[in-house]
Amino acid sequence: MALPPNMVKAVYRESAIVQYRGNPFIEALPSTLSVKQVKAGLTGSVHYDLKDIFAEGRDRAHMIASLLDDFFQPLASHVLLEEKLSIMIRKGYVGRNLEDGSLNTHMQNGYERIMTGDLDVFRFHQVKSTASSSLLIGCSGSGKSTSLDRILSTYPQVIFHEDHNFTQVVHLKVDCPHDGSLKSLCIHFFRALDRVLHTDYETKYVKKRHGIETLLAQMSQVANAHAIGVLVIDEIQHLSRKRSGGVDKMLNFFVTLVNTIGLPVVFVGTPKARPIFEEDLRSGRRGAGFGSLLWEPMKPPTQIIDSATGTSRITEWKAFTDKLWTYQWLQKRDEVLMDDIRDCWFDLSQGVLDIVVKLFVLAQLRAIVTGVERITINILNKVYEDELKPVHPMLAALRSGDPERIAEFSDLMIPDIDTKLLKLTAAIKPPWSSAATSDPYQGNSQALRLHSLLISMDFESEAIVPLVRRVVEEHPELATKDLVSIALKWYESDEKPHSKKRPKTKSVPQKDWHTLESDDLRFMYSQADKKSLHAHLSKNSVIFNLEDWLNKAG
Repeated sequence: MALPPNMVKAVYRESAIVQYRGNPFIEALPSTLSVKQVKAGLTGSVHYDLKDIFAEGRDRAHMIASLLDDFFQPLASHVLLEEKLSIMIRKGYVGRNLEDGSLNTHMQNGYERIMTGDLDVFRFHQVKSTASSSLLIGCSGSGKSTSLDRILSTYPQVIFHEDHNFTQVVHLKVDCPHDGSLKSLCIHFFRALDRVLHTDYETKYVKKRHGIETLLAQMSQVANAHAIGVLVIDEIQHLSRKRSGGVDKMLNFFVTLVNTIGLPVVFVGTPKARPIFEEDLRSGRRGAGFGSLLWEPMKPPTQIIDSATGTSRITEWKAFTDKLWTYQWLQKRDEVLMDDIRDCWFDLSQGVLDIVVKLFVLAQLRAIVTGVERITINILNKVYEDELKPVHPMLAALRSGDPERIAEFSDLMIPDIDTKLLKLTAAIKPPWSSAATSDPYQGNSQALRLHSLLISMDFESEAIVPLVRRVVEEHPELATKDLVSIALKWYESDEKPHSKKRPKTKSVPQKDWHTLESDDLRFMYSQADKKSLHAHLSKNSVIFNLEDWLNKAG
């Protein structure tokens, strides 16, 4: 019988850890990963071909937008979270074993609770829970949910144990309902499990209008019936203390999940969830049984000195931005990320991962729209002012460093990001003259690429369209690199003066100076604040410091 796509057949590997040996649930899991393997497994896969920087603007817009989904660079916090989850899943299975009868004991106790309607009832006293819980707190956009999804994806979600005819669910993620009630949370649990296993638990239990106690008992039995490895409850800040019957009832609910059912639970939420767990955070028990993890934005780009060697170490911010900087589809891109741009980038994003990547993506689109074709401080500031207005108050709170202000703005979200991407993409002009009303190449991708290449080589714009048409029509079988050499030969031949007339110099209107090369004085002038032009030129080593030279010479 063919298994569903999200299910794998159990393959057992003997564990090196004594407590894990002989437990099919643990030995069917992938081997524990080294730090190097964790980083390799979590790193996103971005398709990047340097030749694509000469593609048509709207095509590049699609490539740039792919970074929002495909780019992922593991940080130290991701490695720590993976280790926590790895231990929680395996440790939780120690007390639930198909071979030694401990799982059946949990099942029998679950049956008693369903029959009596009392969550504290149990038939077998010797049953123990080895499960633990963990609390993950961080502002929206900091990468909590994305990181969890990436880490959990390194495990198969469902494992079928053929010899035992048992279906094991390794991980299950449930989004907390917006109405904030515990009953809705139970309903969401059954719904999520139905999606994974193609079952009908929601119909079976929810439509009978059971109370919260009965639903919880059913939930415990179903969790054991499928040996769920870890339950992730996301957006826990949505829980309403009023609707759920008070903090004590909620905490007792979570304690029952972990201690009675034996199910490891990870609670994920923004700082708004802290009041729910304040008692736990002070006492270090119950909801934060395996410790809480505060998911903070990346730290400011300050230099770190290694105490052992005395040399400076690369910061996470520098490593992250250097990696992201390589994914530019801009024709005049700066290969090295300068410190002033990096500092501006951090100040605007405050190290919040979601904002960092989206600011980078939107800046590239703006660079294509304006014809600058590189990321500058001016472009970063313009994107921040025009596209990120909804998060200005939250980012200002992060800049202040005031915990109370930060707690007020825990939901850091950029609404309608897809609309912003589409708007900028629509503003990208075709590579030919703006006066043209249609594509002069009728969609010929080779002609479009050749056109972009010739523009990047500073060919006269009015000569490009007829030249490209002629080259492509006469040599349709040649590769683009060969067409470039033919176009260059014909272009130079056509431009050769047949008399001793002085050739015309190329004049660029001041309004287009921002499209020139980075080392062009006119480009520098277009980027500088006119009040501090001298300082800007000095910083770029354009002005010779005579006084400094004389002092050194003396």
